[in-house]
Amino acid sequence: MNNVIRKCLWLLLVFTMIVPTLALADAAPGDVIVTLGEDLSEEQKQQLLNEMGVTEDVEIITVSNEEEHKYLGNYVNKNQIGTRALSSSKITLTEAGSGINVKTNNIKLVSEGMYANALVTAGVEDADVYVTAPMAVSGTAGLTGLIKAYEIATEIEIPEEQKQIANEEMVRTGELAESIGVEEATELMNRIKEELAANPVETEEDLRALIERIAQELGITLTEEELNGLVSLFMRMKDLNIDWNQVQEQISYVRDNLDEFLNREDTQSFIRTLLDVLNRFIESISNLFKS
Repeated sequence: MNNVIRKCLWLLLVFTMIVPTLALADAAPGDVIVTLGEDLSEEQKQQLLNEMGVTEDVEIITVSNEEEHKYLGNYVNKNQIGTRALSSSKITLTEAGSGINVKTNNIKLVSEGMYANALVTAGVEDADVYVTAPMAVSGTAGLTGLIKAYEIATEIEIPEEQKQIANEEMVRTGELAESIGVEEATELMNRIKEELAANPVETEEDLRALIERIAQELGITLTEEELNGLVSLFMRMKDLNIDWNQVQEQISYVRDNLDEFLNREDTQSFIRTLLDVLNRFIESISNLFKS
């Protein structure tokens, strides 16, 4: 009997040691975390806090230019990232099933839908997101702060590779849309994914040839950099240990929320198309690379 008691006490001790590491933070809907660029002036910080409708009592974390380069340096020209961290954000946790709602201000390159897609890829769930800056910026660095804020709010550590993929996805989509046009970029991505679902490729060389062939059929000329970026993105994404069911669920929520955070009809059409393409890709990729 004493041995049984000792074993029970030992198991109880082990349980109390393990559970805190598995449990989420005391995160609850309504919790807010603000990220501010480390190089903002005091006046700019106050301006952005007022814009976000929060006071200095809210939890505030800083994002450094070094962190921005860490996650964007492989995908964005260093001159575009710059030497100052100015992009800031507010993330508010919401009820389960509400999805990701994104609004932006002074962001000229990354659309709200691109942020939403990248956050879903990173594993972020159910949050109201606001990205801003004191003047017009590209917005590529905004994702760094958002992911950092989500990790702190929920005490969920997102794998580094998943963060990298989320940033790469955001950048590649934006670059393609800017370079060859929104409709052309969307159609190219759609055709690549449909082809991969129907005819799985074995090697990186096969994938490269497939992308080149489809681009040629669509009359699209890709630069070597754009081609390399697509090959890298698809090869790396297939190797990630992502919960595709969870990603798919969040994408459905994002689609439902589009009318609430997008006003321009042309933007709504573009982002809906992107979401539909991404959703079909998730369905195909989860089966394609598990086989």
